Amino acid sequence: MPWDRHGMAARAAAELRDGMYVNLGIGIPTLVANHIPEGIFVTLQSENGMLGMGPFPFEGEEDPDLINAGKQTITELPHSAYFDSATSFAMIRGGKIAMAILGAMEVSEEGDLANWMIPGKLVKGMGGAMDLVAGVGRVVVVMDHTNKAGESKLLRRCTLPLTGQRVVHRIITNLGVLDVVEGGLRIVECAPDVSEQDIRSATEARIV
Repeated sequence: MPWDRHGMAARAAAELRDGMYVNLGIGIPTLVANHIPEGIFVTLQSENGMLGMGPFPFEGEEDPDLINAGKQTITELPHSAYFDSATSFAMIRGGKIAMAILGAMEVSEEGDLANWMIPGKLVKGMGGAMDLVAGVGRVVVVMDHTNKAGESKLLRRCTLPLTGQRVVHRIITNLGVLDVVEGGLRIVECAPDVSEQDIRSATEARIV
């Protein structure tokens, strides 16, 4: 059966390598902090000014002053460090963050990413997404394969305003894992009980 939110987060956590500095976006990516493989030490960065984010707190142990960029309560670790937003974005823009794991509304077959607004709906702003996709070494997107109407979110061309062009390297959906390659998307892995044909049938983008 397709992965649920935690299954997608666990699969995304398998992308982590020991010693990495990693930024987790809002939504499903925040769950990655709870699925870091044993023996892997990574430092999670939040663009609101923190290095060394811990997992989500247990109920009743939340600190309302300790939040991530999505305003969710988090925990600190012995090596956590705090700094201002300017320093945080200097890390991102300076190429110090190895990977960003982000959510998305649409991804194109060329790796274009749309994840910050739907025209006509109120948005607070782009946040750090544009800086992240331009500054980090690798961009992994975690998202549902289709929208609520059953339409593909992996498209020939994005229809929503772009966050970045040709920036996505790997896409992890509830159906499987796909890489952006020359000419389209390549299926890397299928979720349990999901076939390659299931992925092809649910995908508008070209699969090579």
